[in-house]
Amino acid sequence: MSEVKPLTVYSPAPTSKKRHPVKSIISGGLGGAIEICITMPTEYIKTQMQLYPAKYGKEGVMYCVRDTVKNHGVLGLWRGLGPLVVFAVPKNAVRFFFVEMIRNQLRNDKGAISLSGNFFAGLCGGLMEAVLVVTPQETMKVRLIHDRLSPNPRFHGTFHGITTLLKEQGISGCYKGLTATMIKQGSNQALRFTTFYQLKTWMLGDPALDFDRSTIKAVFQTIFAGATAGAVSVFGNTPIDVIKTKMQGLEASKYRNTWDCVQQTWKADGLKGFYKGTVPRLGRVCADVAITMFLFDYITMALDAVWKTE
Repeated sequence: MSEVKPLTVYSPAPTSKKRHPVKSIISGGLGGAIEICITMPTEYIKTQMQLYPAKYGKEGVMYCVRDTVKNHGVLGLWRGLGPLVVFAVPKNAVRFFFVEMIRNQLRNDKGAISLSGNFFAGLCGGLMEAVLVVTPQETMKVRLIHDRLSPNPRFHGTFHGITTLLKEQGISGCYKGLTATMIKQGSNQALRFTTFYQLKTWMLGDPALDFDRSTIKAVFQTIFAGATAGAVSVFGNTPIDVIKTKMQGLEASKYRNTWDCVQQTWKADGLKGFYKGTVPRLGRVCADVAITMFLFDYITMALDAVWKTE
């Protein structure tokens, strides 16, 4: 009589099956667009607090929210959403395409990827999105928000702001703070993807396993891992984000280069000057990564159900 084998503890399918590059582009792009529409108010408040520390730094997040609503209405919290939505699709598409492409190449014969492999994949994805999409996107976003807070705003809307900036400064004007943005995005995604997949490994006990997407438990696991990964990246590189924002604002001309911006920030505010907007950024990024990772996984699962690929 043959021995009865015990049921395996894990029901998820192994991740050795490589993700199709087009599915990564679609899932990443759609997930990014939906996410930014949800979390835009936190991004707007974070940017205000970094650009105007004297006005909002002492009073805090809620004062910034009340002041914005009082002067511009509730929809004022979504000021600058246009450029972010326009760029969210290619930004996330580029990120997930390169991350998944590199992760596919680094899998071992069991389908597992090492800690350093996920770090490298995230780093490359972040650098590519910084060069191809994020730098011009962030420049437009910061300057639209900065203009909105000026006593006499020049721009009549998103399209007018973008066309005016392009006419006045050209394409090169959209690449202010490129170095800081590359450092920010590279470190961001390296920390996020490393943390996310390491948490997944700890929860499942095997790096070659994936969450069982058909269960409610997997939803909470994905959201928890994504939010934690976002928090790690915030505490790891908020100083870079502050410098990047200043380099892309309407007063960017007063900084000779990235290092000069660092020196002026230190001279004006000391160490705390590099952590302006940490609280709203923490809320924004945790929600960002949790929602994006969740949408990426489940949009990909939906695509797998209707589009069979090898």
